[in-house]
Amino acid sequence: MGTPAAETGSIAKPATTKRRERPVIAIDGPAGAGKSTLAAYLARRFGFLNLETGAMYRALALKAIDNDLGFDDEDELLDLAGRTRIALKPQLEGNIVLLDGVDVSRRVRDGDVTAAASRVSVHPRLREWMVDQQRLMGASGGVVMEGRDIGTVVFPDAEVKIFLDAAPEVRGNRRYRQGVPAQAEVTEEAVIRELKERDARDRNRSESPLRPAADAVILDSTTMSLNEVLAAAEGIVRTHIGEPQLQ
Repeated sequence: MGTPAAETGSIAKPATTKRRERPVIAIDGPAGAGKSTLAAYLARRFGFLNLETGAMYRALALKAIDNDLGFDDEDELLDLAGRTRIALKPQLEGNIVLLDGVDVSRRVRDGDVTAAASRVSVHPRLREWMVDQQRLMGASGGVVMEGRDIGTVVFPDAEVKIFLDAAPEVRGNRRYRQGVPAQAEVTEEAVIRELKERDARDRNRSESPLRPAADAVILDSTTMSLNEVLAAAEGIVRTHIGEPQLQ
């Protein structure tokens, strides 16, 4: 099934708020909680677009790396953002991430880019720029958006809000088993430590700190299997919006 790409360009204003024909499903949570997997599943299940907002930050962080820019100069990063085109092309197996027309889907998952994205994302004005883009992408509804502040900042009026969480030790173990090559000199303890440090940055930043929306359903997957998480989340969506016809 072909779906249109969602793309960012120059700085834009949020679309005028109006009643959406189809709902927005907002999935928030800390790093390594499994948001991308859950968002992709729900998008397929309900025939919605899967807009992975974290990939937008990672793409911009990658461009900063490639241009040898620091991650602490917000003015430079904003200027870079204004000269950057990021497109997300939803596929059955997940998004293709295009940075200025180049497929960087795998590169943006590398550890250095992920770490850089965490630092880039703390800047208030840059987050405002990203939020504008994200609102435009999901303005018509019929989307699953996942990130850190979708239900609290980007779409506080989202019809469905899920906050997906798990203990940092569990998230670290999952990420270690899934993403670290056997020959890599990276320990599970180091992965867990990095996640805890990122949690602290995300939860304590002044702009859009990571926290559940007041009306979000908190889904703690610490003791749940993947299938249990997917089934629980699908049930949450159906409870809120009924059973839309699958596409």
